[in-house]
Amino acid sequence: MLPTEPIGSLPRPRYLVDALAAVGRGERKASELEPLFDEATRDSIKGFEEAGSPIVTDGEQRKPSFATYPIHGSPLVEAGGVTIPFADKHTRQLPKLAKGPFRYATYASTYVEAARKHATRPLKQAVISASALSLLYPATGIAGYSRDEFVADLVREAASDIRRCLDLGVSVQVDFTEGRLAVKLDPSKGLLKSFIELNNRVLGGFSAAERQRIGVHTCPGGDWDSTHSADVDYAQLLPELFQLEVGSFYIQLASEKDPERVLGILGKLARPGRRVFVGVVDPISKEVESPELVRDRILAAAKHIDVACLGSTDDCGFSPFADDLSTSRETAFAKVRARVQGNAQASKKLGV
Repeated sequence: MLPTEPIGSLPRPRYLVDALAAVGRGERKASELEPLFDEATRDSIKGFEEAGSPIVTDGEQRKPSFATYPIHGSPLVEAGGVTIPFADKHTRQLPKLAKGPFRYATYASTYVEAARKHATRPLKQAVISASALSLLYPATGIAGYSRDEFVADLVREAASDIRRCLDLGVSVQVDFTEGRLAVKLDPSKGLLKSFIELNNRVLGGFSAAERQRIGVHTCPGGDWDSTHSADVDYAQLLPELFQLEVGSFYIQLASEKDPERVLGILGKLARPGRRVFVGVVDPISKEVESPELVRDRILAAAKHIDVACLGSTDDCGFSPFADDLSTSRETAFAKVRARVQGNAQASKKLGV
């Protein structure tokens, strides 16, 4: 069949969300959460497998957020970093680096090690991009630790994050949600191009064969049923995005206003050796897509993209931030099931 993969995160069970909040208030110890993390991870993998997903993730149950896991609890950071506004007026604020040298406090490989004991199907692991973490360095600088020194440390740490996962035998997805946002912040695309260059510095440390096991995900953000950059024309992002030296591209599309136009752009960018996974279910929408709708979205994509370069996915993770309860786990798994079934129907129709 055509390959089909999840993006990564699932809504955390209520017991885990409440426990995390209690730790934040100082009412519980972080060390008490491990049994809850393990239970939520086991249930997430089981849910993916029961939905028929050929590739599974841990649902990012241990991550505080898709973006901040490497520096969560690190003594190197403090509050007051870059603020990201969403369309519904809520915001998320990153921490900022207070001192160097920059080091990860947590590598994504630890999530793989915890998840693999529960999985019977291949795992993939999402990691945050170096470009997103580059936003941690304050505009005012850090005494005794230059931005160039920070970037050198960041490239090494981001590459190590990927390398550790590849060494455990899983595929890796680099989350690059800031790509579209970069165009919104800087319409000249100078910021976007600097992000692409930085991420390619990280990817340059891997062989061509290894890069086939690495993909990149882009979307306009997804948090509490809102986005941060859906108003940015995809045409301003996609040609630059495909300069990234990876084997797979996971493209939000189901929630796009004019998916046919975007498919036309993707059809010109896709080429052998680079697979395009088009989003066919929308995690923000409360309505569960039917397998037939998923099938038709894939068939529409196949009119523009060679089936040898085509796959299907979710538009975004279902809960990139741990406290996002806007989508239920039941709805998330129903959407995953629809994607898997619709992908099978499209594969049969296309004779794959």
